[in-house]
Amino acid sequence: MASKKQQKPKSPSLPRFNWRDERFPKIAGVILIMAAIYLAIAFVSYLYTWKMDQDKVLKFSWGMLFQGDLNVQNWLGRLGAIISNMFFYWGFGLPSMIVVVMLIKLGFDLVRRKSLIPFMVFARNSFVIMAFFSLLLEFIFRRSEFTWGGAFGESTCFWLTNFIGQIGLFFLLLFTMGAYIMWRFNPNFDNLTFSNPLANVSLPSVSMDFFKGMEDSEIKPKRKSVVENITDDIEDLFLQTLRPSGYNKQESAIPQTPTAEHQVGSNDMEMDFDLPAAATFPTISKTPADLTLDIDESSNLSLENISREDDFTEVGPSMGRVPVAPETQIEAIKLEDDLEPYDPTADLRRYKMPSTDLLLEYADQKVEVDRAELEANKDQIIATLLNYKIEITKIRATIGPTVTLYEIVPAPGVKISKIKNLEDDIALSLSALGIRIIAPIPGKGTIGIEVPNKNKQIVSIKEVLSSEKFINTKMALPIALGKTISNEVFVADLAKMPHLLVAGATGQGKSVGINAILMSLLYKKHPSQVKLVLIDPKKVELFPYGYLDQHYLAFIPDQDEPIITETSKVINTLNSLCIEMDNRYDLLKKARVRNLNEYNEKFIDRKLSPKDGHKFLPYIVLVIDEFADLIMTAGKEVELPIARLAQLARAIGIHLIIATQRPSVNIITGIIKANFPARLAFKVTSKIDSRTILDGGGADQLIGMGDMLLSIGSNNVRIQCAFVDTPEVESVIKHIADQPGFAEPFYLPEYKSDDETGAGNSDLKMSDLDENFDEAARLIISAQHGSTSLIQRKMQLGYNRAGRIMDQMEQLGIVGPAQGSKPREVLFYSIDELNNFLTAMRNR
Repeated sequence: MASKKQQKPKSPSLPRFNWRDERFPKIAGVILIMAAIYLAIAFVSYLYTWKMDQDKVLKFSWGMLFQGDLNVQNWLGRLGAIISNMFFYWGFGLPSMIVVVMLIKLGFDLVRRKSLIPFMVFARNSFVIMAFFSLLLEFIFRRSEFTWGGAFGESTCFWLTNFIGQIGLFFLLLFTMGAYIMWRFNPNFDNLTFSNPLANVSLPSVSMDFFKGMEDSEIKPKRKSVVENITDDIEDLFLQTLRPSGYNKQESAIPQTPTAEHQVGSNDMEMDFDLPAAATFPTISKTPADLTLDIDESSNLSLENISREDDFTEVGPSMGRVPVAPETQIEAIKLEDDLEPYDPTADLRRYKMPSTDLLLEYADQKVEVDRAELEANKDQIIATLLNYKIEITKIRATIGPTVTLYEIVPAPGVKISKIKNLEDDIALSLSALGIRIIAPIPGKGTIGIEVPNKNKQIVSIKEVLSSEKFINTKMALPIALGKTISNEVFVADLAKMPHLLVAGATGQGKSVGINAILMSLLYKKHPSQVKLVLIDPKKVELFPYGYLDQHYLAFIPDQDEPIITETSKVINTLNSLCIEMDNRYDLLKKARVRNLNEYNEKFIDRKLSPKDGHKFLPYIVLVIDEFADLIMTAGKEVELPIARLAQLARAIGIHLIIATQRPSVNIITGIIKANFPARLAFKVTSKIDSRTILDGGGADQLIGMGDMLLSIGSNNVRIQCAFVDTPEVESVIKHIADQPGFAEPFYLPEYKSDDETGAGNSDLKMSDLDENFDEAARLIISAQHGSTSLIQRKMQLGYNRAGRIMDQMEQLGIVGPAQGSKPREVLFYSIDELNNFLTAMRNR
């Protein structure tokens, strides 16, 4: 046998890296998909935490990754905060979300071992989309704090705005979107109708055209354009979402025809998506839902009409007819004729609202703040804080009409109270009055320093009433107060306040503020929708509105002047309003509704019959210009009905606006403050007065001339009141008064007091009173302590005589009844009130 050669065993060799191995692209694809998920989480977290993290990661350095005391709120830590800030702040803004889609598509293409040429086209188109939407979002939300368009959108928008202007940029964006829609979808306007509410929705018709294209004869393969590549996936997602649940079964019966997408490799790559539509294109997946919602809304309207008209026979062209008996059809026709909505403005159909051409413009209306002034104030603030070893990381200025707000972000470890205590030092360094520090600003996480401008801007009532915010508002009782420190028009709803307390020192703009409120109501509400009850103890502030007695004013029947000025008429008017309030609550109870809006809606829909006493109820706004004078002269007789109206009148549409110069505790009592949550404070002289109005400081640091603080709940909003001059008020009132008014004014219920002459409840005469009665009454009113022993001690009288004088005071209504061991309640507040009372008794 031939000897066999002994074979040596082969030594094991090291594995060689084959870069063409299919496992490497798959691993790379999985890594890209995981990176896309990581970026998606970081991006979503950035939407919630960017305010807290931006200042910490704005100036990037590699040391941030290893800095021990750097705490961020991003869900993926420092790296997530840095990466998301890089894409959103320094990149394309919100459209950077498309990067997640690009990474997911590239990852799946690598896992499936597909050609990367389609991805290159997809990436190119994605960058075009990102750039366009970055510019679009920055143009729309350029005043927002959030970086919607990122650095790219901001710089591009700034350059294009300087090049072609804002209007030119708007038309450029509009033309781009319109041209794309026309080129891609080629909509057909021949079949456009207005009877069907879904006729304007072109999206389903596009999908049907696409299906028709699939049923045509064999399509020749062709290379698609760039625009078609962008929208192939979008249309496929629409089709998947809009198909009915049983469409797949029907589709299987249709012979499949190879399309260009299956013949050309690149298009096949783009259409072959395994990701859910909601995950890949979150904005597109909402469109079908929106279409369904439109359909539901139109259906609900029809169903609501059926529920209102119980025997309605014809629902509409799309729903057919409901079979009913012939007798029911006859009744339904009659009911339909009777259910025409009631028009409260029918009595004054030709009434024309006043135009803003009646108002004036002022030369100081558009004063610009000097850039050097802002820089100087900023440097002074920083230098003052550094003198006390307080470092800040960021400062920002918001320019208002009279005040500039400087927002600062202190360095970590700085106490807020330390900055708050430097209020006077900052005012000294800036040589300015009215410095106010807000530490911290609610909802922002910054500290605000309000500094008055050297050149103040006049906020005219014309500018405020001409603003879109006031014109387009849907509020029940809109009042335009002025502009905030961010130079935005501030409009509030008096019906939701529901009452307003206005206080401030003499000459600080109180009466101008009331005129601005009244002008807002005159410009927005029809005379049939609101009535004004005006009380003016000073007799000179509200007298021009007396010419509106046939249009807007409400008063008691036996009143000579429509503007109430006498104290006795004020008491009767307030009690008459209480009677009106009780009557309205009775109507609401009979109508089984809870508030005025529900009642008027039922009355307009003819669900309440006037035969049962029902009528359209307008809003009633009570305005008292000087409340302190009424309290001094009438006391409890005014305070009690005011408190009752404030507690109960909100639901039935009676709202109060009370102004006073003396915001002291004996004028603005606890009962009034509890029922006036909305308070408007002009400049006052002391912190005590500010606490009386706002329950806190701030009103004493205002600069006057219409500068005011509006307190609603726990938030104080600084507003520059809109200025309205007397000629403007008179021109608007003349425009209204020259038009035909109602046949008779709006009369309040008649009220007859039991003591109109001053002592109607008592049979006592001046001759029956004790000779020391006047002195004793003055003693009791001055001390506000109704005690018989006080008269004994101070006047050195016996107990029987002092008790007899106290009984006489009770009969005349000066003090209340005995309360056991407690002192009697004193019903008169001032000596002037007592003198008027005694003078009336002597003149009987």
